[in-house]
Amino acid sequence: MSESEKQMLAEQLHQDLLTLHGSPVLTLKALNYRSVAAVKQAIIRHTLPVHTFLMPNRRDRFALAKDVAEFLAEQAFKRENN
Repeated sequence: MSESEKQMLAEQLHQDLLTLHGSPVLTLKALNYRSVAAVKQAIIRHTLPVHTFLMPNRRDRFALAKDVAEFLAEQAFKRENN
């Protein structure tokens, strides 16, 4: 998979996430963690695969759909090259 194919995949994944979740901002539930405790552990261990952030007056952490899409495309790229 070339860099341009990876970028096209990331763009398609981004559009799919926008359609599926209806927002460019995703909750961590969209990342498919089993529980809130699992997310907290990933944050503490610095193993969460995408950048997350807090929003004022909200309890959850959030991630941008674009960041998630780029991460997924990168994983597909790595898998193909192995």
